Amino acid sequence: MDTALELCYTLITMEPLEKLRQVRIEKLEKIRKLGIDPYPARWEGRELRIKNEELRTRELGTNAVASGRIMGWREHGKIIFADLVDESGKIQLVFKPDQLSTINYQLSTLLDLGDFVGAEGKLFQTDAGELSIEVQELTLLAKSLRPLPEKHEGLKDTETRYRQRYLDLLANPKVREVFEARSKIISAMRQFLDEKGFLEVETPTLQPIYGGTNARPFVTHHNTLDTDLYLRIADELYLKRLIVGGFEKVYEICKDFRNEGIDRQHNPEFTMMECYWAYADYEDMMQLTEEMICSVAEEVLGSLEFEYRGQKINLKTPWKRLGFADAPKTADGDLDDGKIVGPTFVINYPREISPLAKARQDSPEVVERFEPFIAGLEVGNAYSELNDPLLQKETFEKQAQALAAGDEEAHPMDKDYVQAMEYGMPPIGGLGLGLDRLVMLLTNQSSIRDVILFPTMRSEK
Repeated sequence: MDTALELCYTLITMEPLEKLRQVRIEKLEKIRKLGIDPYPARWEGRELRIKNEELRTRELGTNAVASGRIMGWREHGKIIFADLVDESGKIQLVFKPDQLSTINYQLSTLLDLGDFVGAEGKLFQTDAGELSIEVQELTLLAKSLRPLPEKHEGLKDTETRYRQRYLDLLANPKVREVFEARSKIISAMRQFLDEKGFLEVETPTLQPIYGGTNARPFVTHHNTLDTDLYLRIADELYLKRLIVGGFEKVYEICKDFRNEGIDRQHNPEFTMMECYWAYADYEDMMQLTEEMICSVAEEVLGSLEFEYRGQKINLKTPWKRLGFADAPKTADGDLDDGKIVGPTFVINYPREISPLAKARQDSPEVVERFEPFIAGLEVGNAYSELNDPLLQKETFEKQAQALAAGDEEAHPMDKDYVQAMEYGMPPIGGLGLGLDRLVMLLTNQSSIRDVILFPTMRSEK
């Protein structure tokens, strides 16, 4: 069987997607035969490159150098029109046989949607009024071997969107907007804390003893040290060690890891902001929380009012306060947060479920702790930190007993942390905010997977 018949037979017996891929591979080989490298390491025009949106400010007839991905394709006789897209916008490329070298024009006929190219030529306006580049030099920067999702239909399959986020970003512009907003939210939070005098620090991700909350950790093994280590479940105990060391305001924005279930509000890997403030208590942290979230919303949304899943939310302060004892509960005694529309601080939690918090002087069985709720989402946790080392040791011992008895989420004993406290720990107010959930709120997303670029997924098997 000759080569042409082999190709024909192969295409007939293939799945549609694989057929299209095979056609592109054939084009790839033709491009190589032209002496063109389809995946060059560098492009000489990169230093002269102009973003597509900036080209609209330049005079017609001037030289333009642009690069991006081909996202549209039309042919009119021997003239080819292509939409070149970069992160700033779109510009039309026009390929004419009399304006290109023979090899460059041959190359233009072998291009597909999804290919990356660099183009140089003159700016002009078509009869239809569209700003375009009449291409005189064409460089293939990367050949795409798989067809992109159909732009009018978008990418709707949820599993595919999460597993192949790169396609989701290409096919669904609104998705890109969510992650641009996420970046702005984190940046605005950093700016707020910096201006309040907090110092950004870094603490270990791999820890010999996990702690800071009640949760089941991920465990790994360090071969050289021959010891088990844990991915952090919280930053808390290391940040409070820094307060002992003399820092008075610290914060960290980082990834935490908890070996727990996956649902609309939970992902095993998630982003937290934790901050600790010497000489402050949970009242100070409530005020800080109000100010910070309002500041972020104003910066990102331009307003304290927004809609979340059909609910009108107004962040105007002061926020409502609701005692834990009076808050709505589920049948098993947990908080029924779908019923706390907020913004609301649920305050004064039972001591037995808050091993790191300071008890209230007027009610020792209750601790100075709060959780902020907005539109039914619990977005954080905060308290006046326990700074009595002997009481902390006693609390840890009870937690260690529960851990030994089978409670996988109980807090282990951390002798080094207790030792640090014994050198003297001032009063501290601490706050942890779940940034993924805050992004959900401010971008009106119903699932945490929609605000994490690459969420944890079950095996496709």
